[in-house]
Amino acid sequence: MLSRLELARKIAVEAGELTLRYFYDLAHLAVERKADESPVTVADRETELLLRKRIEEQFPEDAVFGEEFPPKSGSSGYQWFLDPIDGTKSFIHGVPLYSTLIGISFSRAAVMPPESVAGVIALPALHELIWAGKEQGAWYETQRFTEPQRARVSQCRNISEALFLTSEVKTFNKTNRTAAYKNLERSTRLARTWGDAYGYAMVATGRADIMVDPALSDWDAGPLQIILEEAGGRFTDWQGNATIFGKEGIGTNGLLHDAVLEIISRREN
Repeated sequence: MLSRLELARKIAVEAGELTLRYFYDLAHLAVERKADESPVTVADRETELLLRKRIEEQFPEDAVFGEEFPPKSGSSGYQWFLDPIDGTKSFIHGVPLYSTLIGISFSRAAVMPPESVAGVIALPALHELIWAGKEQGAWYETQRFTEPQRARVSQCRNISEALFLTSEVKTFNKTNRTAAYKNLERSTRLARTWGDAYGYAMVATGRADIMVDPALSDWDAGPLQIILEEAGGRFTDWQGNATIFGKEGIGTNGLLHDAVLEIISRREN
């Protein structure tokens, strides 16, 4: 039997290939709106169903949480977090920065919070895969390399030299955190909305220094903590707690994390 991380890597690639069938035929892809007005497509649903089927085949006692379907309970202590297409807005507009996310957590007892133990970010249209396991390091696969390469965060120590990413500026406005965005934009060298999980992948591979989201679902954050930590960085909520359940996220190279926490705590614009 495959390990959970091996399975996650394998099915992330398989699911990514499924998304590409729709990505390259967007003219025929119907887009619906959820209750929160976020877009969803048949590609999202079919991809999550594929992931759920593959997990059920190998680990039927594991719990599964995904964006498009109700949660499945389990008795093993393992929990899978699935986002079949993270960045659906990018996907439906033909922007190749969307991803398929798989996070795995484990809890030794019902009263203990789950610990992130493995995660995968697949970027199908970019042919990139980033993955990590507890105490196994973070790894980066792309068509440029014949073998996986270690994923390592940058060594930027001065926030004035940092590249700061986020998913969508207006989310800061919607969550009454406009000042946080303006302060980060002012404090860093460059700000870009190369967001969703792609931004965290950029940080994990040393191509960006800071990624901040004022709103995240558990399945959005599922693989992020373990990947960033194993790459030498940090992932926390806005209070500095290392968790995927904070409903918000800050990912950095670690060296700049405390500075980011201080900047977003300022109230002035």
